[in-house]
Amino acid sequence: VLIRDGDYFIPLQGRVIKARKLRADLFISIHADSFTNPAARGSSVFALSERGATSASARYLAKKENESDLIGGVSLGGKDPELARTLLDLSQAATINDSIKLGKHVLTNIGQINKLHKNHVEQAGFAVLKSPDIPSILVETAFISNPEEERKLKDSSYQDKLVDSILSGVKKYFANNPALVSR
Repeated sequence: VLIRDGDYFIPLQGRVIKARKLRADLFISIHADSFTNPAARGSSVFALSERGATSASARYLAKKENESDLIGGVSLGGKDPELARTLLDLSQAATINDSIKLGKHVLTNIGQINKLHKNHVEQAGFAVLKSPDIPSILVETAFISNPEEERKLKDSSYQDKLVDSILSGVKKYFANNPALVSR
């Protein structure tokens, strides 16, 4: 399922909401990186950091979704607020672990076609990765600010290789996590 089918803006939280409404098994946000130094190069994969799964984050998610349907369709409305935060934190922690597993598979495959910026899955508090129940990664395909990588990103053959490497990583993830496929 594509969240966007063109080059237009959808608010970050709106992307997560759409993925959840469509009962996505995974969420992958694909980008081209940029930096002030044109020598910066390489691909990266990010998952949400543990710090992103704070009680404040859980509270925000609960309010944003009206305390319903946040964990596999189970309503948290009317539950003790501490219990709701604990359940959201537990769900978020499990989702982060799955996101890191997914990210490792994708990163390994992307590393076969492009230099890696870092050879491990990085973690940060990207809003687009904050779904409490969908493993989510952000893929930085290359640095568009690097002239050599920009040329590669414009090449349809290279784009196909990138897509194939991401897809191969997803397939390896599902092969190792079959229970999630039946979600």
